[in-house]
Order: sequence, then C-alpha cells, then structure tokens
Amino acid sequence: MQILRLSDYPQYKEIAAQWFSEKWQIPVEAYLESIQISIDQKHAIPQWYIVLNKDKHLIAGAGVIDNDFHERKDLTPNLCALFVEENYRNQNIAKHILDFVREDLSNQGIQTLYLITDHTEFYEKCGWRFLTSVKDEEGEMVRMYVADTF
Repeated sequence: MQILRLSDYPQYKEIAAQWFSEKWQIPVEAYLESIQISIDQKHAIPQWYIVLNKDKHLIAGAGVIDNDFHERKDLTPNLCALFVEENYRNQNIAKHILDFVREDLSNQGIQTLYLITDHTEFYEKCGWRFLTSVKDEEGEMVRMYVADTF
C-alpha cells in the first residue's frame, strides 16, 4: 500500500478525479480543478491524497479543502471525501490515510483539521473530538469534529 499526495504525483490527477467523482457523485471537473490548484500553487490547501495497492490500483483517497459545504467558514481546513473501496475495508487503511494527512498538514504549518461526519464512532476511535453542530449547505444540522495535526 502506498499513500500519495497528488500535488507530488500529478500524473494521477485524472484517474483520481474520476475516482472521487464516482464515489461522491460530484462532477469530475470540480475535483480536477481542486487537484490542479494543489499542483499549481503548492499551498497547504487544497490537498488530495490517494492510496494505491501493490498493483498500483487506486483503492482509497481523501482530500483537504477550505470548507466542506457548511456554514462555519472559520472552521478550516476540512477533511473531505475519505473513501476506501469495500474490498479493502477493515484493514486500517482509513486510519493510515488520516494519520498521513495529519502529519502532512503539520509539516506545512497547519495545527488543526476539521471534519463534518455522521461516522462518529470511527473518527472518535481515530482521535477526533466532537466540536459542535453546524448547518450544511442544505440547512441540515451535522456534527463537526476536530483533530490536532501531529
């Protein structure tokens, strides 16, 4: 298993954008644009990460963006789009991604990471703490979690 930051491996941007689009039903162009910004600007945010298996197939991924479609623009950056292919679940891949992302962001000077989720038990086991409830873009209340980077 290999975790890659897409800004360092731009050759995977199209494959990754298509994969994220299929998993989250968000237009591929939105992912391509965000990934391209991470490549061009070399800023800490946005960042996109993928996991390749030993055969170099994309099996998991996640992103970090300014705001994951909620009203609290001050709670930034946000982990988003974490997904692990079903055949690879329960192998600690998601935890490895989270740790990799937190360490990467720490190395870029970011101390805090936020997330909205309903997968509360998983994230709490991974060291995330409930912060508050926020309204998402549809006006629904969702749980906001926070984690320190390493």
